[in-house]
Amino acid sequence: MKRRDLDGCPITGALQMLGNKWSMLIIRELASGPKRTMELLNGLFPISSRTLVDRLRDMENDRMIVRRDFGGNPGHIEYSLAERGMLLLPLLESLREVGIALECNQCEDRKRRVGSYCEPCPKNPVQAEPFAVPSPEVRPVEPPPRRRQDDSIVLL
Repeated sequence: MKRRDLDGCPITGALQMLGNKWSMLIIRELASGPKRTMELLNGLFPISSRTLVDRLRDMENDRMIVRRDFGGNPGHIEYSLAERGMLLLPLLESLREVGIALECNQCEDRKRRVGSYCEPCPKNPVQAEPFAVPSPEVRPVEPPPRRRQDDSIVLL
């Protein structure tokens, strides 16, 4: 995403980075842990795959998320929150609380369209805990790289 040189205010800069409708929703999906592209696509209905890939690329360039390519056939790519992305979890929790207080969500409409309530919905039988903000000294441990397998087919 092309950034404009505006007034130099930190709020302006943050809004340029997060000011579209999908960025914080992607952060919401990744707050519970790493996800593959299709998991994100399914959780962010009705985003198009092209829009999702564009936003993931922008957020990776902004160092908000980490893209991990495990290789393989078919490809296995996972996205997770980077340290900069984790800084947004308190903001995400505040947005959730404001949305509930303002009664912004139409729970029954979502249930009818998607088949389930969203995680923070008060009508969700499994109540979501507030988004956990990891302490600065605890860093996520990267999984060991996957061993490459020989998936070639031998024709006789």
